[in-house]
Amino acid sequence: MPVRKIIHCDCDCFYAAIEMRDNPQLRGRPLAVGGASERRGVVATCNYEARQFGIHSAMPTATALRRCPELLVVPPRMDKYRQVSRQVQAVFRDYTDLIEPLSLDEAYLDVSQSGACQGSATLMAQQIRDRVRDTLGITLSAGIAPNKFLAKIASDWNKPDGQYVIRPAQVDEFVRQLPVSKLFGVGKVTASRLHAMGVITCEDLRAYSQAALQAQFGSFGQRLYLLARGIDDREVKVERQRKSLSVENTYAVDLPGLPECLDQISSLYEQMLKRWQGLADKYQVAGCFVKLKFNNFASTTAEQAGRDMAPENFPALMEQAWQRYQLPVRLVGLGVRLRPRSSAVGADQLSLTLE
Repeated sequence: MPVRKIIHCDCDCFYAAIEMRDNPQLRGRPLAVGGASERRGVVATCNYEARQFGIHSAMPTATALRRCPELLVVPPRMDKYRQVSRQVQAVFRDYTDLIEPLSLDEAYLDVSQSGACQGSATLMAQQIRDRVRDTLGITLSAGIAPNKFLAKIASDWNKPDGQYVIRPAQVDEFVRQLPVSKLFGVGKVTASRLHAMGVITCEDLRAYSQAALQAQFGSFGQRLYLLARGIDDREVKVERQRKSLSVENTYAVDLPGLPECLDQISSLYEQMLKRWQGLADKYQVAGCFVKLKFNNFASTTAEQAGRDMAPENFPALMEQAWQRYQLPVRLVGLGVRLRPRSSAVGADQLSLTLE
């Protein structure tokens, strides 16, 4: 198999970087983008000054403010972030059409067949970073490697505003010293299990056969066996298939009962419809679901299969979910399961308006 040239590009503290670009007075001070603490918001991202206080994405804003009382929290501007994301991806397309976005701020690029920069992936990454910095006023970091797994690790190696190259001849030595906690798919639980086995680095992991790892970790054991040797044959997928679409809201004051939860359906449904408009030509609805999180932080989901996302489908699901705990509710979410749409829509065209 020919050696691939993969670049993983990851914008540095993307939302916060855009806020600092648009308002220079925000620079040099701890900054987070997220929801307000009094509304139980969470941090979407933060700048490096804030990270010095241990603040990170998905942290409750109230916790972040306790760690850093001087933290400035600004609300997200998603339309602006999407606009900048499109501009960044326009730069990517000057180098390759094989782009797999992972989110608004990161993507894989397969430049194996690109003629830009005389075929040098390292020079392409440098040019991309320079152009994004000079034209858009934000920075991104890049990792260059023969596969997606290593490229993603490499992009984090010299953050922020840096890049790192892992050449094919360097793969074996690089991976040997890599902590197993860095492996794709290894979370805290799996890392703890590996550490309990005396496995700290990939070199330690190589002492176990594929059969032994499968006995310990099931089908993921084979993946561990391959990653410990730097093997990752996943292709860059230009079109990522969505499996669901959902919207949710966390409330500043708990909703006391089922009637108040039912009252939220209309506004959440309208939000979901707005997001659905950009997906309706590619996907069909395969089912609906409701998510509730109660004041004891227990979560539950009720769903039903079907090809209709009409609003009248959701009240029964809401009641079904609420009956499981019958407690005040802090979060309500609506969603639909998706499957790719066939070319023949015809009578299957979905209703997209509120009754």
